[in-house]
Amino acid sequence: MLCKTFDEILLSSNALFNNSVSYIMIAKKSQILAGIIFAFLATATMLPLAAAQIYPTGKNGPTLEEALALARKKIDEVKAHQGEGSGTPIFNLNGVVGASLIVGTVFGGIFIAFVVQAKRHTMIKVQ
Repeated sequence: MLCKTFDEILLSSNALFNNSVSYIMIAKKSQILAGIIFAFLATATMLPLAAAQIYPTGKNGPTLEEALALARKKIDEVKAHQGEGSGTPIFNLNGVVGASLIVGTVFGGIFIAFVVQAKRHTMIKVQ
C-alpha cells in the first residue's frame, strides 16, 4: 500500500513533530510581540511621570526669582544642619537597613519553610 490517507499523514509522528515546531515558532513570535507592546505601554505610561518631575516654566510654575530664592533657602537649611546628610536614615532601623532586615527575615522564613517541606516530601518518597 503506497498511498496513505489524510488521517494517517496528519497523525503520523513526523507531522506531529512539524506541527509542534510550528506552534513553538508562533509562540516565540507572539512573546516577542507581547514584549514590544509591553515596552511601548510602559514607556507611554512612564514618560508623562518623568516629564512631571521638571518644574513647569511660565505662568503655571515659579518664576526664576522664586526658584532662586527656594534654592538659597535649601542651601541655608543644609548649612544649618551640617553632618546630617540627605535625611535618609540608611543605618537606622527605621531606614533602609531596617527595612532590608525585616524583608529579609520574612522572605527568609518563607524560604526555610519551603526547604523544610521539600526535604519532608523527599524523605516520604524515599521511605
